[in-house]
Amino acid sequence: MEIKEMQKYQLRADILKALSHPSRLFIVNMLSEKEHCVCDITKKIEFDISTVSRHLDKLKQAGIIERRKEGTMVIYTLQMQCLSGISQCIENVLKQKAEKLSALI
Repeated sequence: MEIKEMQKYQLRADILKALSHPSRLFIVNMLSEKEHCVCDITKKIEFDISTVSRHLDKLKQAGIIERRKEGTMVIYTLQMQCLSGISQCIENVLKQKAEKLSALI
């Protein structure tokens, strides 16, 4: 594999790494429905604001979400709408995997 091609795959892996935490998948799912302020996300996810902020920062650095300020509130939106169906895609994979395992038993 050429270096440029490897670099492309590394960038893709970096995005997947940003998604590879249950809390971040939950946040992406929340934001796929509508934008939320950090206070709403913190209430829903039931972690302290510093933990939620770290998760949001990882998603933002990966280019998955964006934020804007409205007065004192910070509002987050899903920047990559193509990820709005990721939960359903993962559910389909899990269902297929369960069916295969069930057939073996």
